[in-house]
Order: sequence, then structure tokens, then C-alpha cells
Amino acid sequence: MQMQNPHRQMPEISRSAWISKTTVIVGNVVIRNDVFVAPNAVIRADEPGSSIVIGSGCNVQDNVVIHALSNSEVLIGSSTSLAHGCIVHGPCRIGEGCFIGFGAVVFDCIIGKNTLVLHNATVRGVEIPSGRVVPDGQTITKQEDTGGLMDITQDLVEFKDGVVNTNITLVKDYRKLAEEV
Repeated sequence: MQMQNPHRQMPEISRSAWISKTTVIVGNVVIRNDVFVAPNAVIRADEPGSSIVIGSGCNVQDNVVIHALSNSEVLIGSSTSLAHGCIVHGPCRIGEGCFIGFGAVVFDCIIGKNTLVLHNATVRGVEIPSGRVVPDGQTITKQEDTGGLMDITQDLVEFKDGVVNTNITLVKDYRKLAEEV
């Protein structure tokens, strides 16, 4: 479902994106090319001055919540995966080629490109450098805690790229299925 916010702003969604019928998208939201949005995701920019931009080739999986506070933005770089049940809350900027894991929470932060925030981790009020990994369940709320994060490994690069490729295929397959109906 797509709807305007109280400020009469409507989502702008690329024709090449695939959006589940049970997704809720409200207000000042831009969804670029080849984005996959799974069932029950909520993408909401309804507070005054809020905005959300989801870059090309991203995937927003089941039960993900993306919301921006008043006068804040959420920017999600291209080819980023937001895995099942994660919360992305603005202000927030996520770089290209990132992976945000199951149940992870990111809020009031900047996450560099090619970074993984793994399952049930929390990142708040910090900047995570590019190419790093926040381990499962870790909480990062102090900038000095980011210095000890490990660099991304080749197997994790392959994992996150595989998730993106799988979801781009889903976009194409679901669009083809819709054309057949």
C-alpha cells in the first residue's frame, strides 16, 4: 500500500522495482531501480521534513521497518541488503553494498560502504568505517568502539553480494510473473 503523508507527499517508486502488496510505504520515499521490497515491510517518511531514499539494486526483506524522524533522512546506498526484521531509523546513512542483518537496529549513524552489521546488532550515534563487520549481537554506541571492528573478509563479501544477486533475480521473476497474470 502506498499512501501520502500528512504533508501530501507521495512515494516515488521506479517502475523496475518490485513491491509486495503487503508493504506499507508512506510519504516522502524514493525507491530506485531494481529494488525488491518483501512482504510486511514498512517504509515511512511521514514526520515533517523527513525523507527516505533507497538506492538501486537494494533489497528490503520481510518485516523490515524504515522510518525517519522529523527533519531527518534515511539514505540507503545501492546494492544494500536490509535483512528480515531489521530496523533502520533516521537520521541514518548506509553506504553502498552493505548488509544489515536479521533483527539489527541502526539509528542516528553513518555506515560506510561494504560494511556488514550482523544479526541482532545495534549501531547508534556513531560512524562505522567502510569495509568493517559489526559482529552478531554487538552493541556499538561509542565511536571508540568502532576501532576494534574487524575488516570484511572475502567470504562475507561473497555472502553479501550473493544476497543482492538473489534479490535482483527475485525482482525480475516477480515482475515477469505479474506480467503473466
